[in-house]
Amino acid sequence: MRNSAIRVIASAIAAVGAPVSVLRWLALVAVFAAFADDLRAQPITLRASSWLPASHALSQSQAKWCEDVAGVTAGRVRCSLLPKAVSAPPGTFDAVRDGLADLSFSVHGYTPGRYPLTQLAELPFSGDSAEIASIAYQRVFARHLAALSEHRGLKVIAVFTHGPGQIFNARRPIESLADMAGLRFRVDGGSVDEVGKAIGATLAMKPASESLELLASGAIDGTFSPSESLSSLRLEKVIRYRTSIPGGLYNTSFAFVMNQAAWDRIPKNDQAAIERVSGEQAARLFGRAWDQADRRGVALMQATGVRTTIAGKAFVDELRARTAPLERKWAVEARARGLASPEQVLREFRAEAARLQ
Repeated sequence: MRNSAIRVIASAIAAVGAPVSVLRWLALVAVFAAFADDLRAQPITLRASSWLPASHALSQSQAKWCEDVAGVTAGRVRCSLLPKAVSAPPGTFDAVRDGLADLSFSVHGYTPGRYPLTQLAELPFSGDSAEIASIAYQRVFARHLAALSEHRGLKVIAVFTHGPGQIFNARRPIESLADMAGLRFRVDGGSVDEVGKAIGATLAMKPASESLELLASGAIDGTFSPSESLSSLRLEKVIRYRTSIPGGLYNTSFAFVMNQAAWDRIPKNDQAAIERVSGEQAARLFGRAWDQADRRGVALMQATGVRTTIAGKAFVDELRARTAPLERKWAVEARARGLASPEQVLREFRAEAARLQ
């Protein structure tokens, strides 16, 4: 079709007696125009990467978002999952920024100190639902945090959290801080690391994906994790005890991101369509999937005999007293990063979550 169009243009120009030089120039313009049309007709493929198994809630949420993108762009923008992760979890944001993948997600706390504003969503007692916390977090991020550009070089599709962090271990029931003495716990980094230090725990900062190996080898005795880890990471093989903290001992902040150059090459009309399935809708997608995974984890614990202890009031009061200074510390760091009223933003985050209950 392209060659036919060029011949028609050339014949029309010749018929009106245009000079040969003009004919050649206009024919060349027609070639480039037709070639540009061909390029525009080619679908854009985003290379997606996941450092978690394909069965994990986050990998499945990324795949579902990609399906949504293909739908709203009528197939003009698609995803292709790379055969293996382009980086270990802590390097994922940099790998996407550097173009090794176009699309992925990771934990802000895996690179301590780089994303302090995001610790807003990680503070203790932020709620019992990942979906609610994620929507509230995305709203506050869009209003107050995005403009401060902690994610330079990345297009943030959504921010979200996992479900409430709990205390798991292979040794004994934990009903007070004293029961944690002598035990070593895996943590993600970021606020959960600070929470662990505040309550006097002995910590090893390692990605969640290494939990089973570390527990099986005896390198750690337990992990601070959401309940989904029992099923998605097969921790029921080694975990014997769970202490459930109402409202969560902590949450973990994630971002789902795209390489900025990859985003910029998507036509504006398709960008607008993708925005409709991003932001709050994507945060809801990831958060809801995590809540479902938490429920599967709890069911697996019940089926395999993991003993659950609900933290009593005395233990919760102990945890609150030890972790209260973390809010003030976050506010100081956030103000230093340019957030004008961090205390008000934190109150807004919690108010949003309360309204969504």
